[in-house]
Amino acid sequence: MSACLKSMTKGFTLIELVVTVAIVAILASVAMPMLQITVQRVKESELRSNLRQIRDAIDAYKKAVDEGRILKSVEQTGYPPSLEVLVDGVVDVKSPDKFKIKFLRRIPIDPMISKSKYVTSDGHAAEHGWGLRSYASEFNNPAEGEDVFDVYSKSQQLGINGIPYSQW
Repeated sequence: MSACLKSMTKGFTLIELVVTVAIVAILASVAMPMLQITVQRVKESELRSNLRQIRDAIDAYKKAVDEGRILKSVEQTGYPPSLEVLVDGVVDVKSPDKFKIKFLRRIPIDPMISKSKYVTSDGHAAEHGWGLRSYASEFNNPAEGEDVFDVYSKSQQLGINGIPYSQW
């Protein structure tokens, strides 16, 4: 009788396995949406930070122009002609050694756009991925022009707050 009792307690029954798998599936189905929201929040935080970096650099460039440290013609608005200028730098005309003023170390990428769009077939970085708005364009209809007044995400997705990323 004791040998028969030992053989019955060696493993799990089919019902125990089915219940365990069902519990694990329920827990996984609850955890997945929470994980997706967490990933989206991290990307949104990175988007806010990257937008702030670029906009601060654009403002610093404009301030340097207003202070007379960067030459501009009468026709120019005082905003950078491209984002690359913020990285490459501009000669400080007030500096006796004509040092370059650099406003960004690199152009941050848009985290809401797929990373594969930033890499060309030879493995080099393509473009920065930002939509550019010139000083002459309207707020509701941003368009590129001779300068960069503002940047925005090209993503058509909605943020957690319900506002499209392109309007941040």
